[in-house]
Amino acid sequence: MSKPIYELVDELPERNLTVYALRSLDFALPGEWDNVIGFENTIRKVTGETNEALIQQIGERAIQLFNDKSQGYQRALWLYQTIDKTGGALGTAALANKVGENVSFLGFLNKLTPKAEKAQTIDLSLKLVTEVVAFCQINGIPGDSLGDFVRALGDYGGEALMRMAALVSFDGLVPLGPNFIQQAGLVLNRLGPKDLEENGAFKRIQDLIPGSNTAQQLGFIEASFNSTKDWMGSFVSRKGLTPEKITRNFQKVVDIADDKLDYFGAFLDMSTNYYEHTGIQTLARRLVERAVAEI
Repeated sequence: MSKPIYELVDELPERNLTVYALRSLDFALPGEWDNVIGFENTIRKVTGETNEALIQQIGERAIQLFNDKSQGYQRALWLYQTIDKTGGALGTAALANKVGENVSFLGFLNKLTPKAEKAQTIDLSLKLVTEVVAFCQINGIPGDSLGDFVRALGDYGGEALMRMAALVSFDGLVPLGPNFIQQAGLVLNRLGPKDLEENGAFKRIQDLIPGSNTAQQLGFIEASFNSTKDWMGSFVSRKGLTPEKITRNFQKVVDIADDKLDYFGAFLDMSTNYYEHTGIQTLARRLVERAVAEI
């Protein structure tokens, strides 16, 4: 455990490139995501409670639950944080002084190269598996409970739905194109265990992916993708998402020239941590909900 849960929630940024990137998806999910910051504020928002003594009691119980290593909350947090860090995040601190400015300056885009289709497909699939496993850890169910996850996905809302929207948009549509589901499926079918073993993100989270060896874990990754592809396809269709709409709305927030859009996916990988940001919010909300139910 790196920091207490209350500290992580208190330190969530109100404005940075991650927040701006998520805000740019508001056109698809208007009003869905409220960037709730602060542990006490989260308790008030989730419960509607105003009694200070009860708020204190809820907070203390939520912290106890998070600190209990027999529960899955710390493992879920580690997954959310790790999958972002292994994506090559540049770190928001390095860009903090540019936030709010015209960001057409992004000269470092010249040093980036778009990811190969295979690498991008693996990253997309591993983020999806992270969502599945973290969901299972938070809910105290076996890590391979794909059926439970897919059923819950239909009820996703708030920061959890925004996280999935960002996954579909920033790790699917933007780097792989409008046919990303079919493209990624074809690539996944051609992958072998060695392809995973050479991937840094997989090596970091491997121990938490169901399966006793890499071949079985690859099978679980494929099963996770195949189980959620209908939801992803339906989401894209219902929201009218296209790579052009996503980049156009992001350009309203951050001024990236059209000739740099080939690097947009790599830029997002390096400069945002949307899994960690919304993952902390999901953990805080679920901890508060459970603490209230127990109290």
